[in-house]
Amino acid sequence: MRRLKVRAAVPLGLEPGTCCLVRMESFIKTQPESDFSFHNLPYGVFSTPETMKHRIGVAIGDQILDLSVIKNLFQGPLMSKNQHVFDEPTLNAFMALGSEAWKEVRRTLQVLLSANESTLRDDISLRSRAFVHQSAATMHLPAEIGDYTDFYSSRDHATNVGTMFRGKENALMPNWLSLPVGYHGRASSVVVSGTPIRRPSGQMRPDQTKPPVFGASKQLDIELEMAFFVGPGNTLGEPIPIEKAHEHIFGMVLMNDWSARDIQAWEYVPLGPFLGKNFGTTISPWVVPMEALLPFVEPNPIQEPKPLPYLQHNDAYTFNINLFVTLKGQDMTEAGTICKSNFKYLYWTMKQQLAHHTINGCNVRPGDLLASGTISGPDPESFGSMLELSWRGSKSIDVGAGQSRTFLKDGDEVTITGYCEGAGYRVGFGSCVGTIVPVL
Repeated sequence: MRRLKVRAAVPLGLEPGTCCLVRMESFIKTQPESDFSFHNLPYGVFSTPETMKHRIGVAIGDQILDLSVIKNLFQGPLMSKNQHVFDEPTLNAFMALGSEAWKEVRRTLQVLLSANESTLRDDISLRSRAFVHQSAATMHLPAEIGDYTDFYSSRDHATNVGTMFRGKENALMPNWLSLPVGYHGRASSVVVSGTPIRRPSGQMRPDQTKPPVFGASKQLDIELEMAFFVGPGNTLGEPIPIEKAHEHIFGMVLMNDWSARDIQAWEYVPLGPFLGKNFGTTISPWVVPMEALLPFVEPNPIQEPKPLPYLQHNDAYTFNINLFVTLKGQDMTEAGTICKSNFKYLYWTMKQQLAHHTINGCNVRPGDLLASGTISGPDPESFGSMLELSWRGSKSIDVGAGQSRTFLKDGDEVTITGYCEGAGYRVGFGSCVGTIVPVL
């Protein structure tokens, strides 16, 4: 078998703020509005009715390239001895290999899928085994998630929520501008897009003059978030320095951190979210690698006061990712858009989140999931939760078709989408979908 020349791949180093690559062409044709262009190549885990085994694939256009079928074509110095990771049912082993291996795999994929490379293009038998139509596949969680942490990194969101509950003068807690606030979530209830979400029951105290009551949540909410998967971990007791943090960030997904606001409001003092959050968290199935997002990097937000040295980094590491939330009631024929936001609105970067998470020696592991917190922008249409959009239920949210909401109803289908916009192409994340089903 001839050896692939991966050095001919598209250069990966781009200046911060650039959003255009040299035009790349694949023999797999994609439409300009497709999330899964040749510039993207996200990773996911899928199965088919014919082969129920979970396999690792790469999305391009409306196709999935099954990496277990072509694992022998990864012949670079790092992957030639690690081809077995593509036989695994999750991405954890691949994530653990580190950033140099990820880059090598991406370069090989760019060559294999390019219009002028014959290895896959002209081998009809290999192509028939290696490609699966996305419509014929079932998507699964991309990794075994050992731990899940949710941050609170949007200044606009934190200010909005603080204003509602404490007033404008005390909107931000004293620590908020000094460190990335976060909490440990429940990894067992993280589910893949398309999984129904059951309305939770719990204790609430809707009337502050009366004792608490038990029942189904009446203030079920969404939270527009994104999250990243950890690649190589760190040894217990040894922090990940911020200068190296990007080497531990594998890629990103969309996330909906469903929240029962009435349960949360009664339980959160003094230890924070518990049953109001851990009943379900939805993520999109395709993990977009950080290399695909680098052309869309943005300058970091101005942070005043200046963070402590362990949280300081000068390299740009926030991204121009357009985000949308739609809601479709069970008696609606079309979904209505309720939020338009952008990942670049976050105050704390992913590098800062990871560095802070491990500064005390906490060890993270391949497949751990770290989320952004609700992504709200400065304008009302960019508020990333119904709590904000309805301003704590005081006004109605227009969802189209003559309908409105303050919080979610049973049967509501919520869809989060997101993409970066290039010159005639997109780097997108697919969709993150969940439908509310009634309480048991």
